[in-house]
Amino acid sequence: MARDSLARNSVLIMASTVGTGGLGYLYWMVAAREVPGIEIGTATALISAATVISMVANLGIGHMFIQRLPASEAPQWSRIVSAGLLVGCLVTAGAAGAAVVALPGLAGNFAFLTGPAAAAGLVATAVALTASTLLDYVYVAHRASHGMLWRNLSLAGGKVLALAALTAAGMTTAVAVVLAWTVPSLLVTAYTLRRGLPRLRPGCRLRGTGVGAELPFVRRSLTGHHLVNLCQAGPSAVLPVLVTARLGTAENAHFYVAWMTASVLFMVSPAVASALYAERTNAAEARSASLPRAALVVLVVIGLPALVLFLFGGRILALFSPAYEAGGGLLLKLLVLAAIPDAITNLAVAHWRSQGALARCVRLNLVMAAVCLTLTWVWLPSAGIEAAGLAWLAGQTAGALGVAGYALRRRRQRRLSALRRLPSGRTPRVPRPHRPSSHPAAFPGRTALPFRRQTRRSARHTRPRSRSWRVP
Repeated sequence: MARDSLARNSVLIMASTVGTGGLGYLYWMVAAREVPGIEIGTATALISAATVISMVANLGIGHMFIQRLPASEAPQWSRIVSAGLLVGCLVTAGAAGAAVVALPGLAGNFAFLTGPAAAAGLVATAVALTASTLLDYVYVAHRASHGMLWRNLSLAGGKVLALAALTAAGMTTAVAVVLAWTVPSLLVTAYTLRRGLPRLRPGCRLRGTGVGAELPFVRRSLTGHHLVNLCQAGPSAVLPVLVTARLGTAENAHFYVAWMTASVLFMVSPAVASALYAERTNAAEARSASLPRAALVVLVVIGLPALVLFLFGGRILALFSPAYEAGGGLLLKLLVLAAIPDAITNLAVAHWRSQGALARCVRLNLVMAAVCLTLTWVWLPSAGIEAAGLAWLAGQTAGALGVAGYALRRRRQRRLSALRRLPSGRTPRVPRPHRPSSHPAAFPGRTALPFRRQTRRSARHTRPRSRSWRVP
């Protein structure tokens, strides 16, 4: 695996996401034991809203990093990263400010955003998420996922320590949960900008100049990769917001814990897909980054965890409290089943993205997002939080069936095109079977007579038998 760049970077990205998920699991376990459920529901609603805002406002700059950074010299590299981070964070801050004004009027369950502390927390959390996400893409672009691993583990560990310190000091409100989530992210981001990036790319200097020269590339990424990202990852970020809007913050706490537990599976295929796309943008590694090998990596990694979560997921949720097991046990099973079609669609989108077929990626993800979000909104009042799991499974299954249908249609088209390339447009001639050595009996009851092969004998003389030809 050390020589296999695709497998190595896939494993490192997955280790980063799984390690972050494991520490995040510990984080929410501490929160569930120390903070009241209603306060956790408020904090998760704010963090979910910040995640949606960050996803919408990062403008697809991360995939622009993957495309442009590996072949850039140090001055151009510095300009690309500086402009991408600055534009992404500024747009995120503006979108978060607009959400502070709009969300309380659209959904009464978001009335807590009218307070100045919650409003500031939403803006800070969204900006921190955008900066952290874009820095992850910088490491993925250089296939230096080990730096991303240590950065994210430090960030997640800092969150757990910060929450433990705040709750030990007597802070058991949603403010403590949001502070412990956001402040370590800002600190690790600052350290990465100061120390991590110069080690990754010697000679780089991050500056605020040169943004105007990068805006055309950002615009191109916005109309291409960003639409793919929004349609692909948007439903997973919007689901907690819909649960809060339809059922309230208390139900959202149960949903968020189950969703966070199942996200260990949902992190694997996007990690391998990102590594696959990064490998294919590098000409030296493009041949080794094959789709079957990427699918094998996903299958090996998610097989055992999926089985464990499906069989013992309720007991895992009970570690938070018995109420979380009763409220999210069935939801967790539905989410585990959805991990299989989710992996199929993620790898298909990465494959098509590397081929430049962005419109096809958008269409597939848009269908899945429409199915998932529409069914969630309709089913939530009557079916509870399990409706979100059913809708997610339905959307991913529809996408996997679409991928299978497209693959079958492409195979049929390749066969037809191969037949059309034959001379005169005819099908290849099939050789005749060997002729039998005997003919059928002419009369009933008589045996068939063997054929006598007629051969043409050569003449005895090659010259006419005439005296006139004889030599005297």
